[in-house]
Amino acid sequence: MNGVVTKTTGKRYSVKTDTGELVQCRLKGKFRIQGIKSTSPIVVGDKVAVVQDSELWMITNLHDRKNHILRKSVNLSKQTHVIAANIDQALLMISLNSPVTSTGFIDRFLVAANAYGIEVILLFNKVDLLSDKLKIQYDKLKKVYEEIGYTCFAISVIHDDLSNIKEVMKGKLNMISGHSGVGKSTLVNYLQPDLHINTKKVSDTHMQGQHTTTFSELHDLDFGASIIDTPGIRGFGLVELKATEIANYFPEFFALKLKCKFHNCIHKNEPQCAVKSELEKGDIAESRYRNYLKMLIEEEEHFRTNDY
Repeated sequence: MNGVVTKTTGKRYSVKTDTGELVQCRLKGKFRIQGIKSTSPIVVGDKVAVVQDSELWMITNLHDRKNHILRKSVNLSKQTHVIAANIDQALLMISLNSPVTSTGFIDRFLVAANAYGIEVILLFNKVDLLSDKLKIQYDKLKKVYEEIGYTCFAISVIHDDLSNIKEVMKGKLNMISGHSGVGKSTLVNYLQPDLHINTKKVSDTHMQGQHTTTFSELHDLDFGASIIDTPGIRGFGLVELKATEIANYFPEFFALKLKCKFHNCIHKNEPQCAVKSELEKGDIAESRYRNYLKMLIEEEEHFRTNDY
């Protein structure tokens, strides 16, 4: 029998079978996913085969993934942390205060998603709380990402009609991500009130969110969509990307690739670089280029220290 993993808690996995039954499973034997040294071999969204052995259900096989999104793990003994698999669309929730989402975090998430062909919708939350200064910052930031081609929504989850968000989610398996405190679980509760997911206020001391979602979980929503609610992420380190590949996942850089003098231009120190030329003219956002250089330097350092 086949099913989809809806929740992982340590060594236990909730699986919704093809018949609609929700069963609690353990892994049969040891799982290894070729090419991925992950903190968990099975994640929410995975399609698996399960069998019942007496009263115990076991996951016996992991089916091929359409995609996954992963980042460097906080667990130093492992290389990566796979957040979710088989995603149709990611919703990245952003706030400019309480807590602050940096452009570095946004761009790293976008690169990771783009690398695996996952479309991202940017949700700027808490816009009703923005000061005049932050409203100007928000307008500029939203314009940057819309001009690149990303769909952006300005919302106040607790005050706005969310019908436009529901519309873009319909018929898709959506993953919602972002820092703790940006409003992920609050959004899911407003989309499906009977879920009653726990939420907490942002810490007044550190102006950071407090973790309420400790495990990723998949929820089917009554308007024809599914969503994976994920724990808050403070940082997003890139993995499985070479320094020479990173620019390919910045759409505005990739569009200029053939205009650079050198075919292997990484838009750093090379002469007659089309990306740097557009940057000087103001047609590429300085924040995007600055974040790109940080990623590039980190990957180059990783390359040197690992003797590839």
